[in-house]
Amino acid sequence: MDWNRVEGNWKQFKGQVKEQWGKLTDDDIDQIAGRRDQLEGKIQERYGIAKDQVREDVDNWFGRLP
Repeated sequence: MDWNRVEGNWKQFKGQVKEQWGKLTDDDIDQIAGRRDQLEGKIQERYGIAKDQVREDVDNWFGRLP
């Protein structure tokens, strides 16, 4: 699966994102709208994690998707 599929089906993935990163608000998730760079930026902002670590975390989450 590629990221375009996540972006295209964002409504289906919102719950999983919220489950993984609970500090993200509903507004954050709506603003992200499936864009990976926006997701990584919001995670950095809310959790104060370094960019490299966020990228790895998102890769791990993405790898676990069905």
